[in-house]
Amino acid sequence: MSSQTLLDLLDGNRDHVESLPADYFADVQAGQRPEVVSVCCSDSRVSQEGMWSISEPGRLFTPSNIGNQVWDEYEGERVVNGNLLYPLAHTGTETVAVVGHTGCGAVTAAYRAVTAGEAADYPGIEKWVRSLVPVVEDGLADEGVDADAADEAVVNQLVEYNVNRQVAFLRAADALPDSAAVHGFVYDFQRVYGDVPGRTYLVNDDGETDPEAIADRLPQEYADCVDSLLD
Repeated sequence: MSSQTLLDLLDGNRDHVESLPADYFADVQAGQRPEVVSVCCSDSRVSQEGMWSISEPGRLFTPSNIGNQVWDEYEGERVVNGNLLYPLAHTGTETVAVVGHTGCGAVTAAYRAVTAGEAADYPGIEKWVRSLVPVVEDGLADEGVDADAADEAVVNQLVEYNVNRQVAFLRAADALPDSAAVHGFVYDFQRVYGDVPGRTYLVNDDGETDPEAIADRLPQEYADCVDSLLD
């Protein structure tokens, strides 16, 4: 007997197919040249196409992983994650969006590993949590993070700190094309940064993390899209 969840998926795809214009895939039949690669945390509450209001195919390359990490390990070396690097190296993409989110489970798990000695329950999860542990340790020692705040507040500060670390790693990586720009965001669906659930707050603009300096680079109408939880 088929599950209702499976039938819901099939019904949803039927609706998707019926909603598409005849030429929906016409411009991407022979290949792709996405404008942006957006690496986001794997989370059912965080839709990459949805947060940017993108409905056309071929505009956004969307790798996701636990903790929106831009790195991976290869032969004992930390390298740029291939899922992120592919469009930069092969499809002409020149913009990277690193997107964390409030209430991140991956950062929470790494925080608990550091502060309470808790370990992830599966090797495939533990690998990614373990690679966040040094980020959390450095964050807790950083003067920009209030390590004495309530756990939930500390985690959200560490989410932003992690975004900054991921951006810094990318900008320093030899594999990244010189023309690439890297922007760091936090997607807030819990009203942590402000009273606008679903807003992506620009917290790092190609290495700049001061909100006032970032805001000065943008038209005035985007000033409310810039913020920081870090001192």
